[in-house]
Amino acid sequence: MKGEYSSFRTKNTSFMAQFKLKINGKNLEVDVDPQTPMLWVLRDHLDMVGTKYGCGIAQCGACTVHLNGVATRSCTLPVSSVGGNEITTIEGLSENGDHPVQKAWLKIDVPQCGYCQAGQIMSASSLLASTPNPTDEQIEGAMNGNICRCGTYTRIKQAIKEAAKA
Repeated sequence: MKGEYSSFRTKNTSFMAQFKLKINGKNLEVDVDPQTPMLWVLRDHLDMVGTKYGCGIAQCGACTVHLNGVATRSCTLPVSSVGGNEITTIEGLSENGDHPVQKAWLKIDVPQCGYCQAGQIMSASSLLASTPNPTDEQIEGAMNGNICRCGTYTRIKQAIKEAAKA
């Protein structure tokens, strides 16, 4: 069985379960339907609103979090599949916004509207954790699927290269 939970039926007979999660280094508990996507657990139940809703089908990247350090779309990740794995959100990437990717984002002035940027930063930081000095092709491959409607892709690539220097 993945994760520790106890279940019960509520008055409206919807199936609810209690999940023990490790998010941003903290042990937390939520009582939700097992199929609830992590995006909504984070936003609606834990008030961690840095992770954004974009498409709901794991195609835009706005909802990207780390699952054991790997960039993962939280809009299609059921809470029941998380188990004892570590989730890191944009709020947990660094305590003071001083992660090398966050600093590079500011230096290069990446965001325009900013909506997709948490997901972009989470994908970029996952890439750099596994590939400290990525090629252009590796950057493009890792960031493929993170959509920026403002088109800041050139600055995103520059910021990733800047962060890789740090």
